[in-house]
Amino acid sequence: MTQSSNSLAALTGPLVLAGAGKMGGAMLTGWLAQGLDPKKVIVVDPFLSGDIRTLEPKGVRLNPPLPEPASTLVVALKPQTFHEAGTALKDYASSQTLVVSIMAGVTVASLQDVVGGAVVRAMPNTPAAISRGITVAVPANGVTADQRATADALLRAIGGVEWVDDEALMDAVTAVSGSGPAYVFLLAEEMAKAGVAAGLPQHLATRLARETVSGSGELLRQSDLDSAVLRQNVTSPNGTTAAALGVLMGERGFSELLTKAIAAATARSKELAK
Repeated sequence: MTQSSNSLAALTGPLVLAGAGKMGGAMLTGWLAQGLDPKKVIVVDPFLSGDIRTLEPKGVRLNPPLPEPASTLVVALKPQTFHEAGTALKDYASSQTLVVSIMAGVTVASLQDVVGGAVVRAMPNTPAAISRGITVAVPANGVTADQRATADALLRAIGGVEWVDDEALMDAVTAVSGSGPAYVFLLAEEMAKAGVAAGLPQHLATRLARETVSGSGELLRQSDLDSAVLRQNVTSPNGTTAAALGVLMGERGFSELLTKAIAAATARSKELAK
């Protein structure tokens, strides 16, 4: 059993999960798989999926009458609903409650004002659904070492975790890793379209694009080499890859577009925080 799973098995309850959509549901699945007692979990969500409902016979409590304040409250609501629905969460939080938020653009100050408790703001991404996400977290002042360890264990159930001390970095984090899976999926989408334009059948172009993107990602994960070195290893002088990279890395190419895209997402994250 890992240190993370040991921490989850020892977690005192109740743990309240507010919002059990795709990300919240993925987190819950990871927690239970790593040893968290289902009887310690309360799910609060007016629109429960069938998958979440199947957990009730195992001990997970679904939308029960208001219990005592939680030891841990994980907020996985849609950011645009937070200020309307978030005030109802205050009853679940005391000053000693660890509050972990995975909502994009919702600041530590806003969480403290609306919900209270000892706040950790986190930004995971959608590969969390297969326990391959990456999360960046920032603790508020006053979060104890034990609370930070609990938050770390909860977040590691869905992938890797990095901690920062400067909340201002979270906007760029959101732009790079939070929104990043969409950029990768777009790459696969456009590679398939380009393959069709070059004469490949649709099904073959789609298969080649998907497997190339996913396989290259796995190679990147397992390799100790820098991504630039891996790219260079594929590129023979004056070969086909070099011809393609001459377009992608040229003026107004991939680098410039991605820099603009990350900047736009960062700016939007800052706007959401206002």
